[in-house]
Amino acid sequence: MTESPQDVPPPSQGQTPPEGGYPPHQPPQQQYPPPPAPYPGYAVQPPLSPGDARMWSIFAHLGGTFLSFIVPLVIYLVFKDRDPFVREHSSAALNFHLTWFIAYLVSAILILVLIGLVLIPLLAICALVFTIMAAVAANDGREYTYPLAIQFVR
Repeated sequence: MTESPQDVPPPSQGQTPPEGGYPPHQPPQQQYPPPPAPYPGYAVQPPLSPGDARMWSIFAHLGGTFLSFIVPLVIYLVFKDRDPFVREHSSAALNFHLTWFIAYLVSAILILVLIGLVLIPLLAICALVFTIMAAVAANDGREYTYPLAIQFVR
């Protein structure tokens, strides 16, 4: 039969406690370093140069040709506060490509009644022409308003 810690009498003076008991209080062996300083907040981004503003505006227009509204959306979110020219062009491209995305979805549904077969190529040609016109305007430093675009983002 084993003895429980309650059955063992306390050691008398000069004796050591029995094995298996709790060790006497010891100072901590390892000191941990202090926590690191918190990260500073985000710094205000510098404004874009006129050449960079035109370049990102052109990318917003032409990028929508390949990835629909994703490229104009990313450019709008990244650069909207850094340059008003990029904000204007990326929001125009985003609105246009969102409108065209909806038009493509409607045309895909209308394929069931065969008119979608005519609408999809027509939409693609119009989108390409309007996108090229907008990219040229952005390169020249002019504003451009897409025809038939619904204003989702201002």
